[in-house]
Amino acid sequence: MRWWSAANFVSNAGTWMQLTVQNLLVLQITGSAAATGLSMSVQAAPALFMSLLGGAAVDRWPRKLTVAASQALLGAVAFTTALLVALDRLDMTALLVLAAVTGIIATVDGPACALLGNDLVPAEDLPSAIGVGALVHSSGRLVGTGLAGLTVGFLGTAAAYAANGLSFLFVASVVPFLRPTRTAAPQTPPNTPSSTPSTPAMTVREGLLFFARRPRLVALAAVTGLSSVFGRNYQLTLAVLVTGPLAGGAGAFGTVSTVLAVGGILGAVLGARMRRPSVRLVGTLAAAGALLQVAAGLSPSLAVLLVLVLPMAVVESVSDTAGTAVLQTDPPARLRGRVLGVWSSIGTVWSLGGPPALGLLMEHAGARGALIAGGLLIAAPITTALLLRSRRTPTPLPLPTREGDITDQAALETAA
Repeated sequence: MRWWSAANFVSNAGTWMQLTVQNLLVLQITGSAAATGLSMSVQAAPALFMSLLGGAAVDRWPRKLTVAASQALLGAVAFTTALLVALDRLDMTALLVLAAVTGIIATVDGPACALLGNDLVPAEDLPSAIGVGALVHSSGRLVGTGLAGLTVGFLGTAAAYAANGLSFLFVASVVPFLRPTRTAAPQTPPNTPSSTPSTPAMTVREGLLFFARRPRLVALAAVTGLSSVFGRNYQLTLAVLVTGPLAGGAGAFGTVSTVLAVGGILGAVLGARMRRPSVRLVGTLAAAGALLQVAAGLSPSLAVLLVLVLPMAVVESVSDTAGTAVLQTDPPARLRGRVLGVWSSIGTVWSLGGPPALGLLMEHAGARGALIAGGLLIAAPITTALLLRSRRTPTPLPLPTREGDITDQAALETAA
């Protein structure tokens, strides 16, 4: 697990280097901010249409081999881009094609990496492992975005892509030495014959039906969807709030972004200490974060906003860790890849539709109004659902303690 975490830190740093440089590269090629958004959408779009097939593939293929192959392919794409940039042969068409190929590979690589990391620890340590993963992701993002500027300044744009390619190869080279724990669940049920015929459509349908018939997963999707659309897009809402009503500049927003990153790291550390995460906990944290967002929208000064931003980021990070733990442990082992595929498709809808919806809200209500209204739109339905759920939960009946009351005890247990 230590080797896997180190490899993921290097990979995350390389990925954020490339993402940062890619946006600058698109602006350099086209001079259009719209084209920058298009390149990001093209890379994200495959997750909307192909994540279900990618998740089904992860459930059927050997996990270590899948991760090693997908990481090597992502490295090849990064090296190809670096070569085209170095030869000054990269145009917008080629960049969009490479972004789409990256997105397609990621539909398999994402769930495969997540589940391989889970296999490296006993089941009771899974929430901690996911918290460590969140910490690695946040740390890699900080380091990667910082290194991007230094790399481009001293070595050029192609070097950032090449560094990301090397980071993928580093992960691929670590995979063969990983040893899953003995308690890791098998990818297929032990009583299922290997010759059982199944088609991709059948396996995808099985994952969809499991997700749709699992109330706690549907509730988790609803909570996360509300939070993703009306909150969390703080790089947009807080940027407008800081530079507008609070009369701050780019430096002030940089400070806010740093506090957000620090809060994310602190939240990941706290999330790693959870032992029994639940959908109820995710909802409670989401509602608390939404109320903090409302308070942030009412901030009279930058100092007050900074005080509120830190707990906002902590609550969001802990909530994400708890939700990920539920998502990756609730389905049976043989379906986890497909469930993650369903989740990826749903998450892509939020990521593509959330910013435009929030932008419209900001256009009509302003930055403060968007933060306040968005927070209330998150907190109100979640709080109502939690209260209704608490009222419907039956109180367990006391069980008899006398020996010999086996029949009555069984009846009471059934009623409870």
